[in-house]
Amino acid sequence: MLEFTWPWVFLVLPLPILIYKLFARAPRQDAALYVPFFRVLSRLQSDNENLSSGRLLNLICCTLIWLLIILAASRPQWLGEPVQLPSTGRDLMLSVDISGSMEAQDMVVGNRQASRIDVVKAVVGDFVERREGDRLGLILFAAHAYIQAPLTFDRGTVGTLLEEAEIGIIEESATAIGDAIGLAVIHLRTRPENSRVLVLLTDGVNNAGAVSPEQAGQLAQQENIKIYTIGIGADQVVQRTFFGARAINPSAELDEAVLTRIAESTGGRYFRARDVNDLVDIYEELDLLEAIEQDEQTYRPTRVLFYWPLGASIIISFILALVSIPWLSLAGRARIEDYEEDLEGDNKVATSGGNA
Repeated sequence: MLEFTWPWVFLVLPLPILIYKLFARAPRQDAALYVPFFRVLSRLQSDNENLSSGRLLNLICCTLIWLLIILAASRPQWLGEPVQLPSTGRDLMLSVDISGSMEAQDMVVGNRQASRIDVVKAVVGDFVERREGDRLGLILFAAHAYIQAPLTFDRGTVGTLLEEAEIGIIEESATAIGDAIGLAVIHLRTRPENSRVLVLLTDGVNNAGAVSPEQAGQLAQQENIKIYTIGIGADQVVQRTFFGARAINPSAELDEAVLTRIAESTGGRYFRARDVNDLVDIYEELDLLEAIEQDEQTYRPTRVLFYWPLGASIIISFILALVSIPWLSLAGRARIEDYEEDLEGDNKVATSGGNA
């Protein structure tokens, strides 16, 4: 359906006519001129007719330009059919650690080693695709926390942004868990209660940021934001050296106690993902979060159209200016010179005839 955002602009349509009526001069009575030479007179009459046609064309073009400008100024737009937004779901913010330790290859996918971040992208990306009806947001954090995607129904974009996340786009030498939680609180606090959920995934301990995880957890508790925390990383890997093989714990720095307290204080849970299967099971369990009823919402896609009449007016103005450039005046001057030459020739003929 076509709609005009500012239809009152059409009230100025008669403005050029009003200006003409107010400021136009009274018609001037020109004296008649007797021209005794029929050939020159006929040519002048022909050119005068062409001039009148040119003026009429200019008038039509200027009128059309004015109409197009007014049409563009009214800001026309095309409204599509109403689209029903999902009426159930949660406001779910995903917070993913991309510090340097997430490059550790202590996960096994099939028969090959994989880094933690690659496994997270695969599992969380699949989780995002299944959350139809939820508003999803994405926070990436390392030494600092940044909002990568605000809450949106566009799951495809959230999944793409997660897939494109790389270690090193944020200073990777530290982990700011408290800042990540605080940033999520800022974006979730305005959403309906009982639908605010944060899923935080990390493999380390908070050692950066302006807010401690405990303080951020208290803020989340006050805002009724439920936090699910996930600690990722294997408990044991075998490291082979020149002196032989030895078992090490690549997740020694994981602060499970703090993650557990934060989750339980907000009504959530702490999960431990030691391998790919654990991580898949965790997100399948999170996938069972009960959806709540929300107010029904619709929107109508809008496509602005003002640039079409505006562009047409510019093109017509350009053409009108093009036909009025100086070389056409030079051509008219050349025609006048031809008239003068013809007139002189006729005078000579008349003079010679009189002498005879």
